[in-house]
Amino acid sequence: MSFRNAWHRDETTVTCIACGETVARSAAREYDKYGDRWDRERKSFEYLCKPCDRACCHSPRDGLEDSLVEAEGAETAEAFVARYLALVREDSAPAREE
Repeated sequence: MSFRNAWHRDETTVTCIACGETVARSAAREYDKYGDRWDRERKSFEYLCKPCDRACCHSPRDGLEDSLVEAEGAETAEAFVARYLALVREDSAPAREE
């Protein structure tokens, strides 16, 4: 039996983190919140069903997780969004020489 055939016989199911649907592993995409799904050492992955994965933005996410964590102490949703947007503006502002 080849590795490829063994993979296709896997009947494991996973839960989509976006919609909560339980789908076959073969009908899902791995999601790595750190944006580096190729570095697999000591990682556990979450999954998105294929329709939810297609609906996601696949732009680079450098710094996204850190910004979300930093903004999460806000008291309200509006304060969270305001703090997150301020952090994004700070990160995208050109560096000034001093």
